[in-house]
Amino acid sequence: MTTVADLELPQIDLFDPDLRGERFHRTMRELAEQSWIVQTPLGFIVLDREGGSFFLRTKQASFPGLKIADLFGIDDGPLHEEIVRNILHVPPDKHRRLRNLVNPFFTPRAADRWRPAMRGFVEQLHAAVEAERRCEFVEAFAKPYPSLTIATVMGAALSDAPRLHEWSNWIQRQFDGPSLMTERARIEQAVAEFYDWAGELLARRREDPSDDLISSLIAARFEGDKLDDAELVNLVLNVLVGGVDTTQSQLAQAIRLFAEHPHQWELVRSDPVAMAARAVEEILRYEPITPFTARIVEEEITYRDIVFPIDTVVMVCAFTGNREAGEPDVFDVAAERDAKPLTFGAGIHYCLGANLARAELQEALGFLARRWERIDLDGEPVIGSINGIYGIDELPIRWTAV
Repeated sequence: MTTVADLELPQIDLFDPDLRGERFHRTMRELAEQSWIVQTPLGFIVLDREGGSFFLRTKQASFPGLKIADLFGIDDGPLHEEIVRNILHVPPDKHRRLRNLVNPFFTPRAADRWRPAMRGFVEQLHAAVEAERRCEFVEAFAKPYPSLTIATVMGAALSDAPRLHEWSNWIQRQFDGPSLMTERARIEQAVAEFYDWAGELLARRREDPSDDLISSLIAARFEGDKLDDAELVNLVLNVLVGGVDTTQSQLAQAIRLFAEHPHQWELVRSDPVAMAARAVEEILRYEPITPFTARIVEEEITYRDIVFPIDTVVMVCAFTGNREAGEPDVFDVAAERDAKPLTFGAGIHYCLGANLARAELQEALGFLARRWERIDLDGEPVIGSINGIYGIDELPIRWTAV
C-alpha cells in the first residue's frame, strides 16, 4: 500500500500572490486534468467531488483549528477560549448536541422570516447610489448588507453593524496562517471585544426576550437540554464570522460575474424570483468564496489504495469539486445541475448559516434584477487572495437603469 507522501504529485503554491482571477481558474483546471490529488507545502489538496466529499464527511479527520492553535502557540487568552469552544472544533458528541439544539433556527423556513428585512436593506443601499448609476459595489452594497442583516437576526442595534463587520473580518483571520503570525494581537482584541458585546446583549435578551435569534437560542430545548452562556456566545460568534465576510464576498463575486456575462444577467432579469434562486446556486458552484476547506487526519485513512497517516493535512477544493470532469467550464444560470456545490462543505460541518446566506443572495439579486438592465465594470476589480475567504476588495461598476 502506498503512502500519500510517497506519491509523485503535481504541486501548487497556494501563497502565490498572483494565483487569483483567471490565472486561478486556469491553474486549477490544468491540475484537475492531471490528477485527483495534488501537493502543497502544507499538505495535499483533493480536487474531485467524490474524494472531496469523502474527506469532508469522514469521521477519521477533523477541522484543524486546534492543531493550528497548537502550531502558533495559542494556549490561553480569548482566542484560545474561542477556538476550544468553537462548534467546528468540539468533539463529535458535543457537536451533535449543539446541532440538535440550534438546527431548528437555521432551516430554510427560519431564514425566510428575515427576507423582508433583507429587501429593506437592499432598497436602502440602492437608494443611496441610484441617481449616480455607478458605485464601488463592495463599499456601497456588499460590505454593509450582510452586516445589517446579521445585526437584525441577532436582535442588535443596526448601529452595531459596522462593528460586527470589523469583528467578523478580524476573527475570520484565525484561519489564515500569515495573519496569525503578524496580526494575532488584533485578532485577539476582536474576539475579546465581541465577547464583551455579546455578553451584554445576551443579558439584555434574558431580561427582555424578543423574536430574534439570540432570544430563540436562549429558549432552545432538545430533550430537556439547553445551551449554557458560553455555548450561546460562541454559537453567535460562529453565525457572525460565517455570515458576514462570506456573504459579502459571494455577492461581490456574483456582480462581477454578471458584469462579465451580460447575457446571464438578462436571464436573471427575465424572471427575477425563479432565476435569482438558480443564479445563486450557479454562483456558489462557479466561484466559491471558500475554495479550500482543510481537514487533519485523526486516524489513519486508506482511500483509493492510498494511506493517509495521522496528522496529514488534506484540503478539499470546492472550485474543482464543483465541476464535473470533462464538462465545459462555463457560467450558466440556466443549466440543469443535479449535484449540490461543496461551497458550504458537507457532513457534520455543513455550514450552519447556508440557508440564511442563500436567502440574502437571492433577495439582493432579485431586487437589483428589477432595477438594473445591464451591469458593466467601471474599472478593474481588485480581487483578493484565494486563501481564507476569496473575495473582492474593490468592484467599480456602472449600470443602465430599467
